[in-house]
Amino acid sequence: MLSSVFGAFQSPSPSDGVPQRPPRYVGEDTTPTSGREILGWYSYGIAAEVFAVCGVGSFLPLTLEQLARERGTLQTSRLPCTGPSAGNSTNNENGQCVVPLFGLEINTASFAMYTFSLAVLIQALTLISFSALADYENNRKTLLMVFGFAGSLASMLFVFIAPPVFILGSILVIVSVTCLGSSFVVLNSFLPVLVANDPSLQYGKPNEGAELSSFNREENDSEWNAWGDDDNDSLDGLHTSGQPDRSPEDGKGARTAPSSSPELQLSTKISSRGIGLGYCAAVFVQIISIIMLITLSKTFLGKVSATLPMRFVLLLVGIWWGSFTFVTRHLLKTRPGPPLDVSTEGTARWRAWLRLMGFAWKSLWNTVKIVMKLREVLIFLVAWFLLSDAMATVSGTAILFARTELRLSTPLVGLLSITATVSGMMGAFLWPHVSRHFGLQSNHTIILCIVLFELIPLYGLLAYIPFIKNWGVIGLQQPWEIFPLAIVHGIVSGGLASYCRSFFGLLIPPGSEAAFYALYAATDKGSSFIGPAIVGVLVDATGQVRSGFFFIAILIILPIPLVWMVNADKGRSEGLAMAETLNKSHEGEEEAEGLLAGHR
Repeated sequence: MLSSVFGAFQSPSPSDGVPQRPPRYVGEDTTPTSGREILGWYSYGIAAEVFAVCGVGSFLPLTLEQLARERGTLQTSRLPCTGPSAGNSTNNENGQCVVPLFGLEINTASFAMYTFSLAVLIQALTLISFSALADYENNRKTLLMVFGFAGSLASMLFVFIAPPVFILGSILVIVSVTCLGSSFVVLNSFLPVLVANDPSLQYGKPNEGAELSSFNREENDSEWNAWGDDDNDSLDGLHTSGQPDRSPEDGKGARTAPSSSPELQLSTKISSRGIGLGYCAAVFVQIISIIMLITLSKTFLGKVSATLPMRFVLLLVGIWWGSFTFVTRHLLKTRPGPPLDVSTEGTARWRAWLRLMGFAWKSLWNTVKIVMKLREVLIFLVAWFLLSDAMATVSGTAILFARTELRLSTPLVGLLSITATVSGMMGAFLWPHVSRHFGLQSNHTIILCIVLFELIPLYGLLAYIPFIKNWGVIGLQQPWEIFPLAIVHGIVSGGLASYCRSFFGLLIPPGSEAAFYALYAATDKGSSFIGPAIVGVLVDATGQVRSGFFFIAILIILPIPLVWMVNADKGRSEGLAMAETLNKSHEGEEEAEGLLAGHR
């Protein structure tokens, strides 16, 4: 059934005259990328982005906070935080709403922040342990399916988490967030492979690629035909095919202008469209979620527990995630990597897994050692470490601030998320036009996004100025003020997500895509637990979520000088040179092993 529905998206097969590039290793699948395969790649973004937006970005923090609140007490009066005997705020005359946890009393908003902080830390350790394996054999697709189905199941199980066992909600958050981030790492590792095998690159005509032609590209559509004029449209030259020059047969020699690389342009188009489609799906599900919340809140379910309608929403989100993961399983080809040089025969299963995990950590360490020799990659990773932490902290803090200090209802928080998501969808498609119109370099576009991002915490800090605070408006003192900031957040996040991912791809030595994207995500998640934890400490100390804006404002501006320093052309050249060095090193190791084998 699915084959017939998506059959029209398939691009020509090799038998139809589409040339194939030479394989880089035995068993590599170099068949041309089809529209059906691209659609499978998009499908997982549609699956998981819904959980990222509707779950992590909206209802998971609210559900955790509310579950803890229904078991919490007011710090001073020791009355329940919910019910007729207490108000519904974290900070009133009776003190903060706190919940006992491991012998400590923790603010319910901090409980959610700490949970997500721990979740991203475990996520970082998980993706380090497993994601490097995606470069080998059939592991890339296998890991994507395991993470996708496990994460969707964790989201669905939230429907059974009641306030008395609220701590189990933290465990499900850790599992689902870990699976979400790890699966996106594996999904990203598919992108360079799909681009490298796109038939348009074999013909040397990027505007005839499978990804573009599959979606009814109009011949007179300037959006898709402006390849030659894109300049540094999004990012300067991603090399993903594993070959620094065009093949000798085409007689055209090497590409000398990385800024107009067809690989990069196609990668950026696919990346931006994937993010945009994911945002569209998230908006659709978020609208359904708001309708569900309003409807269920009027039934007996809303009276049993304030979290029950939100838990049913998480059930819906989990079903969506699992369903589209199954679509990806059907459409996306395996694209096996080279054989994994770790023998597991004759050993116990747990020992085999330990050896594989040890291999992953060793691979990461080898990747780190390579990065230390690539100046541009190193600088960008440090910048990304800071920037990703700021993005994660802003998102989590904003949701809890809206709920606990601005008193937004759950449906309005959902509407806030829709506002940010629609804006993010616009940003993913808007920034390439802005960059091209003003002739911006890739790092300049990222810096512009960061500067706009800084407006969010600065605006919230205006409420600390006495005369502005007396106005009762401006500085996030009124609920409506957070919606314009959500638009800014969405537009900036959409641009940063697309640009940073593709820009980093430019710097990767060909043949090490999954390992470098694993390091990219490890840098992301390795930092993203710091910001929420610090904000949680500030909230516990002050009783106000707003106090976290001071830390966020400083964190956002730190990456700017680092991003400015990155030289894209130099980084690409370093990556290609490193790939050649690694290839020679591997060839030398194989020859040495062969000589040793001959003397045994």
